[in-house]
Amino acid sequence: MARFGSQQRPLPWRQTRDPYRIWVSEIMLQQTRAVAVIPYYERFLARFPTLEALAQSEEAELLQHWSGLGYYSRARNLRRAAQQIVVESHGRLPQTHEEWKTLPGVGPYTAAAVASIAFGEPVAVLDGNVARVLARLTSHRGDIRSSQVREELRTRAQELLDRRHPGDFNQAMMELGATICLPRNPQCLLCPVSESCEALRLGLQHELPVKLARREPVQVELSVAVVHRKDQLLLRRRPDDVSLMPGFWELPGPDGLTLGEPAGSFSHAITHHQYTVTAYPARPPRRLPAGCRWIPLSDLPTLPLTTITRKALRLVTPPEGPSSRSPRQ
Repeated sequence: MARFGSQQRPLPWRQTRDPYRIWVSEIMLQQTRAVAVIPYYERFLARFPTLEALAQSEEAELLQHWSGLGYYSRARNLRRAAQQIVVESHGRLPQTHEEWKTLPGVGPYTAAAVASIAFGEPVAVLDGNVARVLARLTSHRGDIRSSQVREELRTRAQELLDRRHPGDFNQAMMELGATICLPRNPQCLLCPVSESCEALRLGLQHELPVKLARREPVQVELSVAVVHRKDQLLLRRRPDDVSLMPGFWELPGPDGLTLGEPAGSFSHAITHHQYTVTAYPARPPRRLPAGCRWIPLSDLPTLPLTTITRKALRLVTPPEGPSSRSPRQ
C-alpha cells in the first residue's frame, strides 16, 4: 500500500476526495484508457464543476463536451443520474455501493470504486485490469469473459481486500494491471507481488488469463460528403430514436450530390463493426437532402459531432476561392 502511494501515476482524479469528481472519472474510464481521459475530464469539470451544474445542463452541450470519448450513453446516463440525485436526494450523493447501483449507468464496478475511494466502504472492485491480475495470481484457467469466472474472481478480490484502506487497495490493484501486469509482456521482474503469483511460478504468465475468441467484426464500407457553402457546412442531425449516437450531427451520404475526387479514407470501429470511411468534397445541392441543414462553421465547436464527421472534416477543408479543387462533373 505504501508503494502505491509513492509510485502511483499522478492522475487528476487521484488528487481529490470529492465523490462527484471521482464518479465522473470512473464513468469516463469505462472502456477508455486513463491517459486519453485526462483532457476530457478536466474540460468537462471546468464546464460542469458540480452535480447541480450537470443536472441543469442541456443535452447538446453535454454531448459536445463528451465528444471524442465515445460510448455516449455514458454521458446521458451521467446526466440522468445527476438529475435523479437532485430530485430524490436533494443533491446528496450516495455513499454505499448498493445505493450507487440504483443510478443509471452505474454497475457493480463503478459502484464499488466510488464507494471505496470516496467513502471508504470495504468493497472490492473488479474491472478488466483487476481481473487479469487475479487470474494470474491464482492461475485461474477459466475464460475471463464468462460471468461465472468473473464472479469467482470478484469473490477472491473481496477476500484479499485491505478493509482498512479499501480505496487505496482497489486503486493499487487497478494500477498494477494498468502498468505492470499488462495483457502482453507482463513486467514480472518489476511486480511487487511476483512472489505470490501462481502463474509466474508455473510459467503461465503469458498464457493467462484465458480469453476465448470473439466474433470477427463486421466490415462496412461508408462514404460521406463534405459540402461547404460560403461559411456553412451541410449536416444532418441523427434522430432521437436511434440506438447509436442519437442527437449527434453528422455529414450526409453521397446520394443525390455531385462529388469531387475522394479526399481520403480512414478506419473507425464502433462496437462489432469496422468502418472504412471515404470522404468526398461535393457541390452545394440545389435542393437540400432530407433532414439536412446548413450550419455556420462558427457553430461547429458547440455542436456534438460524430467522430466519423470530425475525422472526415480533417480531410476536406473549406474551399478558399477559384484555385480550390472542383468536384467532377
